[in-house]
Amino acid sequence: MLFAADVLERNPGAMIIYDVKCTGRLPGHILRHGGSPLMWKTGHSLIKAKMRETDAELAGEMSGHFFFKERWYGFDDGIYAAARLLEILAARPQSPSETLMALPDGVATAEIKVEAPGGDPHSFVERFVAAARFEGARLSTIDGLRVDWPDGWGLVRASNTTPVLVLRFDADSKEAMVRIKSDFQAQLLALDPNLQLPF
Repeated sequence: MLFAADVLERNPGAMIIYDVKCTGRLPGHILRHGGSPLMWKTGHSLIKAKMRETDAELAGEMSGHFFFKERWYGFDDGIYAAARLLEILAARPQSPSETLMALPDGVATAEIKVEAPGGDPHSFVERFVAAARFEGARLSTIDGLRVDWPDGWGLVRASNTTPVLVLRFDADSKEAMVRIKSDFQAQLLALDPNLQLPF
């Protein structure tokens, strides 16, 4: 959010890419700062390719990879990202803690990894996408199935690197989180009652 607001001060209307695991509060933040948000697939090479295709100024993944085109070369570099963050924080009159605490907040899980049935997460996700029914939500199949409600979202996707399902949940309140997890749990277990879900 801080990187997007900073880049957009100098590049109004710029495309900002984020992966499907990022908070649901990010696109609104980008729009409020005059940018164009684009949700895309998780993965280093996938994000870089989408940046080149769209000429985006910035991209970020929930995992902490940040890709800067503005004043950099369009690839992720942890030291460079840290320097950019320090630059932003040093330019503000508030303390770093005050700046970070002012960002929109909610309730979120870390990545939840579940062993895929038969060791084939892609096949399971395809079946889940076909069978899932979520009322009052917007569904995205960019990378697995992300289901967005006005107060939160849930995601099931196949890992790019291991035979697991990757789940993540994000909500505005604990109550919304409980409801969203429960809806996902019911539909996942309806598809495969033997899934070992840790929620």
